[in-house]
Amino acid sequence: MTFAGSPDRVEARLVPDAGYELDTFRIEGFPRRPSLALARAALFAGAAPRACRRILRERRPDVVLGGGGFVAGPMVFAAATMRIPSALTEADAHLGLANRLAAPFATRLFLAYPFATRWSSKTRVVGRPIPARSRAVPQAEAREIFELPQDVRVLGVFGALAGARALNEFVAETWGAQGPAILHVTGKRDYELVKRRVRRADYRVVDETERFGAAVSAADLALARAGSSVWELAAAGKPAILVPYPFATGDHQTQNARHFVHAGGAILVPELDLDDVPELVRTLLDDEPRLHEMSAAMLAAARPDAAAEVADELVALAR
Repeated sequence: MTFAGSPDRVEARLVPDAGYELDTFRIEGFPRRPSLALARAALFAGAAPRACRRILRERRPDVVLGGGGFVAGPMVFAAATMRIPSALTEADAHLGLANRLAAPFATRLFLAYPFATRWSSKTRVVGRPIPARSRAVPQAEAREIFELPQDVRVLGVFGALAGARALNEFVAETWGAQGPAILHVTGKRDYELVKRRVRRADYRVVDETERFGAAVSAADLALARAGSSVWELAAAGKPAILVPYPFATGDHQTQNARHFVHAGGAILVPELDLDDVPELVRTLLDDEPRLHEMSAAMLAAARPDAAAEVADELVALAR
């Protein structure tokens, strides 16, 4: 297995660090407004299929998997021109622009959520694959890892995705001095901002963690955005209050959240209603039967075998 991507994106660091080979080609996302950046992105997009075909000729893969986003499109298109089977993954509850453009050239389309597309004949709903480090661990072990008390309710706050500053600031301002025990994963950008406002030992602040599954497991209730990490919450059976990022493309985080709300495992709170969150947190943490019901609903909605389903389908396509 090898990877392909942009030399300017995070894969340029993550893939080699994980021990895999990475082939790079120049590609950028399309700005929504006319600009020089849009013209440059169009030039890169026009040249990308040739670069991708060169990579495919060198690597000679049996199947290509696009992880969604603008990097995947040229490779899936190039694979189609070379009659190499390919698949796309969509992590959100609507098809992003890059996937809409690439879908006609893909052999299979893997969706995290059930929603209608014009390519229903090649669509399969599998959930979102989650990495091994995001798997749940026993709560006592998780709390030991993050130096949290064992005998109290813990609120987990997961604000590490883009656009979470409002949530991070609200939590630090609300509970920095007193409140429930908290494990707050802020993301690197907001770490110092949150850390300065916390004045108690049972409020643990970390910028990011390679043990995200343990972080989720340490909590009794999660307060989070509704990006792709909701699938880690579901796999751990974690009741959640989801505050979608209001400026996400197509408002897809709200659509993501509604999937788990309808399942019974989550409560959706718009960002404009953040003032409702403290009372909601207090009520839920004091209601053990409700937490158990929501936990069971999250587990029922989870798709822990998503990665295996995708892998099996890719093997079948390669054959």
